[in-house]
Amino acid sequence: MSEIASMLVTHRTASIDEIERAWHGDVETILKWVMSQDRVEECAVLKTCNRVEVYVVAPRGEKVLFDLAKKARVSSRIIDFHDHDESLLHLLRLASGLESMIIGEDQILGQMKELTQIAMKAGTTGWMLETAFKKAIQVGKRVRKETRINERSVSVGSAAVDLAEEILGDLKGKSVLVIGAGETGELISRALLSREIGSLAVTNRTLSSAVCLAESLGGEAVPFDDMPRRLHTADVVISATSAPHYILLKSDIEMAMADRSNKLLIIDIANPRDVDQAAAEVSGVQLHNIDSLKNISRENMMQRMAEATRVEEIITEELQLLRAKYKRKEAEELLARLYSQAELIKDQEVRKAMNKLSARHTLGEIEQQVLCDMSRSIVNKILSEPTKSLKSAAERGDLEILKSLCELFRLEEKI
Repeated sequence: MSEIASMLVTHRTASIDEIERAWHGDVETILKWVMSQDRVEECAVLKTCNRVEVYVVAPRGEKVLFDLAKKARVSSRIIDFHDHDESLLHLLRLASGLESMIIGEDQILGQMKELTQIAMKAGTTGWMLETAFKKAIQVGKRVRKETRINERSVSVGSAAVDLAEEILGDLKGKSVLVIGAGETGELISRALLSREIGSLAVTNRTLSSAVCLAESLGGEAVPFDDMPRRLHTADVVISATSAPHYILLKSDIEMAMADRSNKLLIIDIANPRDVDQAAAEVSGVQLHNIDSLKNISRENMMQRMAEATRVEEIITEELQLLRAKYKRKEAEELLARLYSQAELIKDQEVRKAMNKLSARHTLGEIEQQVLCDMSRSIVNKILSEPTKSLKSAAERGDLEILKSLCELFRLEEKI
C-alpha cells in the first residue's frame, strides 16, 4: 500500500552550503524530476533557506527516496528519512514552529502554504499529501492562536530588532542598514520586515551574499566599500559579522554623523565586536552591544520553551485525528472494493433470476425494479455491520482485521 515518506536536509543536520547544494533547480524543477521517477504517485517539496524537504506517496516510499538521493548525489549523512507516521509528526511540528531555527517563528507557516500551492498547481499532489499539509497548516494556526509560542524574540538577532524598536518607540519608516549577510544577518533582516521599516540595506564583504539576501527580502545590497555613505543616511545600524577586528572605527562614525541632525542607533551583536566602543562618544550616536541583549534573549527563550509543552499536547491530539483520518480512508478503499465485488455478484444473480422468470412469465418494469431493489437491500444489510466493524478497526490501527477481510473475500489488492 502507498504511504507518505519524506527525506529532509535541514539546519539540524547540514550547513547552509550543504543545504544549497543538496537539490539543484527551483521547486517546480524538483517536483517534475521527482514525479518522473518510478512508483511515485504524489510529491511535494519544501525549499527554504534552512531546509529542503521532499515528500512522496509511493509503495516503499523510503526506498524510493533513498534511490533519489543517490541519483542526486546527496550524502545520506545529512539526510533524515521518515516513514509515514514520522512524516506526519514532522509536518505538524514544522508548521507549529518547533523545527525552526527560531522556535515558534511564523514565517514557516506562510512558506508551507506557498509551496503547497506550487505543488497543487503543478498537479503533483493528491488526497494523501493535500490532507497532510492542510492539517499541518490548520494545526500551525491553532498553535499560534492558543499559545504564545510565537511571542517575543528568542535569538540575539531578533532581540536586537526588539531593542531597536524599544529605544526608538517605532521602526516604521526607518532606514536600516544590516552589516553581515550570514545566518544572523538573515534573521535580523527577516525580523525587520515585520516592523514596516522604510528601507532595508544589506552589506557584506562578499557582495554576492548581500545580493542574495537582499533580493530574497526585497531590500538593497550595498557594496562593502560604500558602507560609509549608507551610514550617513541610516537611522539604525545592526552589525553581525564574523570579522576578527573592528569594521567600524570612531572616525567612520564621526564622518557619518557630519552634517546630519538626526540621531544614529548602532547595535553591535558581533563577537568579537564589529564597532569600536569609542564610537559611543560621538555626538548623536547611541551604541549597544551583545551584552544588552543576552538577558532579553534568555528570558524570551524560556517563555517559548514553556509554551512548547502546550504545543506538543496540541500536536499529539491533532496527530491522532489525522492518523484516524488516514485509517478511515484505508478502510473506505477496502470497503469500496468489497462493495464493488458484491455489486458484480448481485447483478449476475439478478440477471439469472430474471432470465429464469422471463422463461415462464412476462416481467414488467415494476417486477424488475422490485428484484433489483431487494437484492441491493440484501447486500447493504449483510455488509452493514461488517462495515462499521472495519472502520472501527481501521481507526484503532487493527490491520489484522483488514488483512482477514482481504483473505476472506479474496480481494485483489492486498493492504
